Amino acid sequence: MTDKKAGAVSAGDAERPALPATGWAVLGLLSFGEELSGYDLKKRSDRSLHFFYWSPSFSQIYGELKRLEKAGYASSRTVAQETGHRDKRVYVITDEGMAAVRHWVREAPVEPPVLKHGVMLRLWLGHLLEGDRMREVLGRHREYAETMRRRAEADGAAARAEEARSCPSLVLKWSERYYTAERDLADAMLADLDERDRRLP
Repeated sequence: MTDKKAGAVSAGDAERPALPATGWAVLGLLSFGEELSGYDLKKRSDRSLHFFYWSPSFSQIYGELKRLEKAGYASSRTVAQETGHRDKRVYVITDEGMAAVRHWVREAPVEPPVLKHGVMLRLWLGHLLEGDRMREVLGRHREYAETMRRRAEADGAAARAEEARSCPSLVLKWSERYYTAERDLADAMLADLDERDRRLP
């Protein structure tokens, strides 16, 4: 069997177009069956993807929407606005797009997560920092983790209220637990710094 282009999805003998991860994420947002604008997709990604993957920018979302239309995975139409604003373009997943994302989520190799923890990189170089600065970096990270935990908790509660979003609500629950752990790890490291300082001459 010959190697296929990275990100390509096979359907029988035919090979579907390859998509980057962001393309699959945008197509996945459409797979819940709603007709959404680029602005809607950005709001949805900020309320879900942002916690565990990343939230693409508007330009990335619109770029992926063009790619999805070209591949036949999504279609669009222009909708007149009642408020006097300019018309907006809304997108919906096609049957081919649904088949492609279903195949991708079932069959594509699962890549292990790559941890790029900027805070830990800073503290790894702690011999170049004063102790107070190290605590400040950790304190800010703790505040960030707690803010994200609260947001994931709130967005997860909203998702649980919608039957169609039961799986996203599970991932948001995981996100809440993840940021709880990040907050608690920051607290533990602050305690470790205190203990280290007590041992130093």
